[in-house]
Amino acid sequence: MADISDSAARAARDLRVVFSRLRRRIREVAQDTDLSPSQESALTLVGKHGAATASALAAAEGVRPQSMAVTLAALERHGLIRRAPDPDDGRRQLVTLTDTGRARVEGNRQVREEWLARAFQDRYSEEERHTVLAALDLLERLSAP
Repeated sequence: MADISDSAARAARDLRVVFSRLRRRIREVAQDTDLSPSQESALTLVGKHGAATASALAAAEGVRPQSMAVTLAALERHGLIRRAPDPDDGRRQLVTLTDTGRARVEGNRQVREEWLARAFQDRYSEEERHTVLAALDLLERLSAP
């Protein structure tokens, strides 16, 4: 890291720490006690991707297919997902949200967004919120290819 400035190294370290804490806090806001963090994460993933195979979900989560199978079985027992044969390949099953699962994902998303908006409203001045928005515009470059 000899060619990386001290400010770039500090920004990278501090950003990672702050984002990790913020992500954890946002997850806590809507966390229901009947699902594990991995189950909650998989449920959200199914909501984002729509119909997907268990192996595709495992790859997206970075877990073994066997681990995803256990997670999906628990979500199915809770009535949050359903599995149906893939119309293009009857040997595979596609996982989708049930109406209950969709309501839970949407409800959690709304609770998280409301918590975050309220936190910005209560903890920051209008000027500070504009500073955060400007910083987010700059940070957007990090996610660009």
